[in-house]
Amino acid sequence: MKLLENPKLEAISEALAMEMGECRILGKVESYSCKMAGQDKRLFKLLSQENGHSPSELQALSPPQSALTVQHPNIVSRSSGDEAGGPLCHTCSRKMIFYLISTLNAAFHPDYDFSDAKSDEFSREPSLDWTVNAVDGNLFSAGGELYTTQIRPKLWAAINDEINATECEIYSYSPDLSSDPFGEEGVLWSFNYFFYNKKLKRILFFTCRATRRDLCHDSGLGHDLSLNVDDDDLMMESDGESQQDLDYYAEGEPLYCGRGMEVF
Repeated sequence: MKLLENPKLEAISEALAMEMGECRILGKVESYSCKMAGQDKRLFKLLSQENGHSPSELQALSPPQSALTVQHPNIVSRSSGDEAGGPLCHTCSRKMIFYLISTLNAAFHPDYDFSDAKSDEFSREPSLDWTVNAVDGNLFSAGGELYTTQIRPKLWAAINDEINATECEIYSYSPDLSSDPFGEEGVLWSFNYFFYNKKLKRILFFTCRATRRDLCHDSGLGHDLSLNVDDDDLMMESDGESQQDLDYYAEGEPLYCGRGMEVF
């Protein structure tokens, strides 16, 4: 997976480094080309040949943790005799799983290796509206008005400009705590979303976590804050170039205000 440079997404990632009350937010939004090269080709060959499976073979995903009861036309039911029997789930191809794993490896390199991740650690999100609600709910609970007024409109505008979000399949990653980059002590919540646009052959990866301010960990995000950052030194004001990038966005009304309303 090749990282696609995008100054707007870089500025958003800087803006997502916030401290509010006892909570610290760290996040980043990155865009990747699905074109394979080098290590990606070797990993794809390994996964494709594993146990004689083909890249197009369907794999069962886990239901979204926040939407276990949501009905979706692409949801299938596991048979009661299946050892992995459980609730309703989506499916996707082994090639799609490869794209998701490769994106994680690129985003968290060299701190984590996700080559052994299994399909049931991923989920297909019910809709774009649902994903926007989940992201907004987490970030508003931590960032309050700073998120609502200064970050949110630019965040979703930048994502839509880069990936055409309404055309995307959206996946999430929720591993066991031993594999989770955000599974350290003091993590209040975290999310990892993949916006996959088949036409563009591109994946936008949006990852974020909230931690207690009195704990400090290296998440692999690349811009963890020190424990001595003052409230007046928020990233929204600390870097003139990043602020200039944020100001570059077209101003406008928030793109989404609640469940059931249009996002774009």
